[in-house]
Amino acid sequence: MITLEHVYWLMGVLAAGVAWVNARDASNPKRWNNAAFWGLYAATFLAGSWLPHAVTGCLVIAMVAVASIGKLGQTTRESQTAAQREASAARWGNRLFLPALTIPAVTLLGTFVLKTATVGGAPIVDPKQVTQISLALGALAGLAVAMVMLRPPAAAPLHEARRLWDAVGWAAVLPQMLAALGALFATAGVGKVVSTLAERWLPLGTPLAAVVTYTVGMALFTMIMGNAFAAFPVMTAGIGLPLVMTRFGGDVTVMAAVGMLSGFCGTLMTPMAANYNIVPAALLELPDEYAVIKAQIPTALLLLAANTAIMYAFVYRQ
Repeated sequence: MITLEHVYWLMGVLAAGVAWVNARDASNPKRWNNAAFWGLYAATFLAGSWLPHAVTGCLVIAMVAVASIGKLGQTTRESQTAAQREASAARWGNRLFLPALTIPAVTLLGTFVLKTATVGGAPIVDPKQVTQISLALGALAGLAVAMVMLRPPAAAPLHEARRLWDAVGWAAVLPQMLAALGALFATAGVGKVVSTLAERWLPLGTPLAAVVTYTVGMALFTMIMGNAFAAFPVMTAGIGLPLVMTRFGGDVTVMAAVGMLSGFCGTLMTPMAANYNIVPAALLELPDEYAVIKAQIPTALLLLAANTAIMYAFVYRQ
């Protein structure tokens, strides 16, 4: 059975490959710093399930030390010139989107098909993690399509992964670390603190006020955490469950679904969501690293207002 552990190994192999490519690149003055950073990152994926928590924590602290003290750098060697990239883009046109579109297509297909697929009565994938595993399979399928279409050198995926990861730097690991921080906050009871502060300083005497506080709070806390999944347990424990559901009798299903969507509005407006907002800017080589965020803010605010209205309209309708 394919489990999430296999996805971790896949990520570990990729990170180890990026570390290996960096170590071999003499044109990068920070190659050993980069190799150490991504090598430590690889170790957390490859051996994290067997290492004691304290050891994993030390690996993370070592990553922070490398990134803050030694700093990370980028190679001065280009895999292709600008003219070569323009010529390739002109040749392939919109077909260049096929590898990228393969990823969501395979992910969606896998989510529906693999959930009930079995071999000899045993499930092919872990039913609890089918979406994440399908995403990993989608990424592999997209890579295969790109390799067949473009026929690059066999090591090209590693070199391009290194180029992207080095361009983004330490921000590439933010989503994972912030998600862990959100779980830690929830375990530490931060939700109760949020609830106490909200009830003390905000007028929460009406159902509308509770909904607005929850949706806007989800967006704001997501902007801080960089991840709606990290903000969700904190805001739901602090505002959603005690106020929207318990005090005013709201529907927990509607509250949770629309609340998560409200958190995604915050994702669109924060550099902490590096995988959504900083990585695209690096990929497109935009002169303004915050250009993606600036373009998304109007849409995010409109969506947040719409989510608030939708939740208020349906969460109390029993």
